[in-house]
Amino acid sequence: MILTGPEITEAAGDGRIEITPFSGEQVNPNSYNVRLGDTLHTYTDRVIDARQDNRTTELRIPEEGFVLEPDQLYLGHTVERVGSDHYVPLLFGRSSVGRLGLFVEITAPIGDIGFLGQWTLMLSAVRPLRIYPGMKIGQIMFFVSLGEIDLYTGKYQAAVGPRESQFWRDPVASA
Repeated sequence: MILTGPEITEAAGDGRIEITPFSGEQVNPNSYNVRLGDTLHTYTDRVIDARQDNRTTELRIPEEGFVLEPDQLYLGHTVERVGSDHYVPLLFGRSSVGRLGLFVEITAPIGDIGFLGQWTLMLSAVRPLRIYPGMKIGQIMFFVSLGEIDLYTGKYQAAVGPRESQFWRDPVASA
């Protein structure tokens, strides 16, 4: 089951969901709009190595916007800290943004129960595209889970700003 907009608002009010800052104007019929933060990270090496801690460069998105270039992966983040100990959050790009040729969440829309932080966005533009800090970039939906809940305590917990891949820390990555 997916939470409706009114239920998201109620759950944010009683603490079952945390959305900070929360705005009723960002509630949709069955999701919550999240906004783009002002920081981007890009990997600096031409080849990204899954078994290494890859270097990145930090960029700030000025008020007049920043142009994303094709064939480049940008790690952005949400303004909002979002999470829940009760529901499974899923983040997707907004259709209006997708219609501009921007992929917002390439492969990892599922958040874990217990995660709380700013969400890292994997941004990839089909054509050069100007983006702005604070623009509505994605939407988070909340799903009811069945069974015993094991809260997330992993390496991305309490994220602030974009977080690079920590895959290289996984013991399976070096196998």
